[in-house]
Amino acid sequence: MSKVILVTGSNAGIGFELVRLLAERGHSVYLASRNEASGQKAQAQLKADGLHVNLVQLDVTDIKSIVAAKDVIENAEGRLDVLVNNAGTGLLDKDQNATTVSLDVIREAFEPNFFGMIQTTITFLPLLRASSQAVILNVATDMASNNHQSKSDYLHVVAYNTSKAAANSYTIALAHELRGEGIKVNAVTPGFTSTKLNSFREGGKSAKAGAECLLAWALLGKDGPTGLFIDEHGKEMPW
Repeated sequence: MSKVILVTGSNAGIGFELVRLLAERGHSVYLASRNEASGQKAQAQLKADGLHVNLVQLDVTDIKSIVAAKDVIENAEGRLDVLVNNAGTGLLDKDQNATTVSLDVIREAFEPNFFGMIQTTITFLPLLRASSQAVILNVATDMASNNHQSKSDYLHVVAYNTSKAAANSYTIALAHELRGEGIKVNAVTPGFTSTKLNSFREGGKSAKAGAECLLAWALLGKDGPTGLFIDEHGKEMPW
């Protein structure tokens, strides 16, 4: 059965490759881009590869943009089966040491990674409730695991990590609240992936490989699990 799927921040990187994988499987996919020109370029690239995807302008930090995107999908589809909250920022080129980080940097990370993700989810919830098989997939990072961070001396980037840990906390609450409605809510980390977010740092998997870690969770069936934090191997990891 073809699903109506929205992937935020999907004009590049893991989001773009996830859109490709979903389109290849015949789903009605909405590629969402903050910058419309960048979105058009991504859409054209997929079209050249023989894939049809829909384009919607969506800036998760702009409520007017979120509502407008919701209206586009509502008018065209009447429902949304899958929301993939992928848009975010890392700001890894800025000082994120715990003792010297600027509060402006923390606020900048929280805007898309936490506040924007929540606002997008709440805005699209009526369309998800109109689906008989709704799924919300929040793209996480292993650095959002407080348990993982407590046992590591590596990459304590506090603006990024705390914003994603906060997003995980919201995921837990959302999963509990929507469990009775049958809406599946999970957080999945694709693991270390070389993308623009980390300035294409060497040693990570490809964006396509990162997207493949998310695919099954985006296409989760009605009997699938909810309220989990999943690692790149498909295994449950500690919050």
